[in-house]
This record gives sequence, structure tokens and C-alpha cells, in this order.
Amino acid sequence: MQVTNTILMIRPVNFRMNEQTAVNNYFQEQPNLSKDEINAKAQREFDSFVAKLREHGVNVVVIEDTKEPDTPDSIFPNNWVSFHATGTVCVYPMFAENRRKERREDIFDKLENEGFVIDNVMDYTAAEEEGVFLEGTGSILKDRVHQKAYCALSERAHEELFIEFCEDFDCFPVIFHANQSVDGERLPIYHTNVMMAMAETFAVICLDTIDDKKERKYVVEHLKKDGKEVIDITEEQMYNFAGNMLQVIGAEDQRYMVMSSAAYNSLREDQISAIEKHCPIIHSSLDTIETCGGGSARCMMAEVFLPKA
Repeated sequence: MQVTNTILMIRPVNFRMNEQTAVNNYFQEQPNLSKDEINAKAQREFDSFVAKLREHGVNVVVIEDTKEPDTPDSIFPNNWVSFHATGTVCVYPMFAENRRKERREDIFDKLENEGFVIDNVMDYTAAEEEGVFLEGTGSILKDRVHQKAYCALSERAHEELFIEFCEDFDCFPVIFHANQSVDGERLPIYHTNVMMAMAETFAVICLDTIDDKKERKYVVEHLKKDGKEVIDITEEQMYNFAGNMLQVIGAEDQRYMVMSSAAYNSLREDQISAIEKHCPIIHSSLDTIETCGGGSARCMMAEVFLPKA
């Protein structure tokens, strides 16, 4: 299965702009609000988003964050953990030291209490000691049906560890570089999933970020070979998080493409039509979370593919 009906989400208690991630996440900005105001707005956006997903029949497992340790980015769990249909849980090495504190084993207990089976944990976190990182499904976009994994290399996605992951999970690695313009320079985009989204029958991707034409052609060839319609977005749309989408399953096995309202409003009518040919869209306002966190809807959702007991 490429998509799941169960999503794990972490409700924030101390959300703010994380200074440790801002060094290479060029999407982050500091609004003129107090920390308490930022967190309160983020909580309202989070609650509204969860309610909207549940209204459409998506099974959302909400975990309350804790005040201690201080984890300003806990709202983005997909970077430190992934849950696989084999019963394997993967735990990933994180670039920012304060993000490593987000890893919580009690979350696994909660999922087991919900009836999910965890047979083993694949732990890549020792790579942090060598300064090597691979930030979960932020860095890795899996085409589960065709056993491929796409990765845009960056400081948070190291090639050798990505290849190791692909060997462990029997995936073919599709490796490329994706850049954005920052003060006149082309610099690596911090996560693959802000410039690309993988759905069952289509992919949304910002091809303009892949500066190397051979690499761009290589990525497109893989997508088309596997029968994906390629829906291209502009860099400006990417800055509105139009690449940060996730397909989920709701009631009666209905597929939905989930994104923020900023992403939705940045899309042209023809792009919306292209997506809606495949499935309806759910969008929700995540302005505060996007501004401070530099991540959007997809980053907030950790997909649960674990088998049920």
C-alpha cells in the first residue's frame, strides 16, 4: 500500500521557531509575536487540522507533547520516526541536537495500546556521532508499490546512510540534488518532502529546483516509468508549501490529498484539476506553523503502516 488511513500527530506545548534548524531551513521566519502567542496559534491550527482529517474519516492518533524536554519542533514527528507494514519502526538521526529529544518510546507503547504490532526497531541514530543524518520521511520519499525511494541530498540527508536504508528496506535509490535561491545563491533544500510529494497515481514536484538537467530527466523518467502523472509546481508555489502534501485514506476507502490552505491557494486551477482527477483535496490553515516551523501539512503527519494485532 502506498497510502494509509492512520496518521500519528504530536500536539505541541512549546512550539516556536527553532534556532537550531533555521541554519539550513530557509523557509523559517520569526513573527512579531510572543512565544505564548505563537504556541497558542499553533495549537489552534493543529486542532482544526486534526478535526478536518477526522471529519473525512482519517484515523488520527494524537499524542500530547510534554513541556520537558524542550522540543520546539515536536509537531513534525515524521522526521524522527517511520512505521512500516512489516512491523518495523525506524528511528532516524537528526541534524539539530534539540530535535533528538523528540524521540519517545512511550509513543510506541501508545500505538501498541491502539492495537498495532511492533516487532522490531531499526535504529540509525548512532550515525549522529559521525555527523551523518537522514531525517525520516522528510528526507526519504518512498514509492512503496514500486520499491523505490527518492532523496534530495542535503546536510540532513546523507547519501551513504540513505543507500544503507535502501539496502535494509530493499528499495531502489533515486538520488538527486534540489536547490533553492537564498540571497542570490543556490543552496540545498533541507528536505525532499518540501519540493516533492508521492501519491498512488501521481507525484507533485518542483522540477525547477533540480538544477542539473540530467538529474531532472532521471527523476521524471522513474516517475513516468511507474505510471505516475507528474504535476509540476513552481518555486514560488513550493515556498507556499505546495510540495509538502500527503495522500491519505479516509472513510469508505476514499483517497484524499492533504495540504495547507497556503499551498492550496498558491495552486493554479489546472494544477488543482490535475490533482482532483485522482482524488479530492483537504486543506487547512497552518500559517503560524509554516512561518515558524518551516514545515507544513505533510511534515506534521507520521504515517502508520504497522499491522494490526
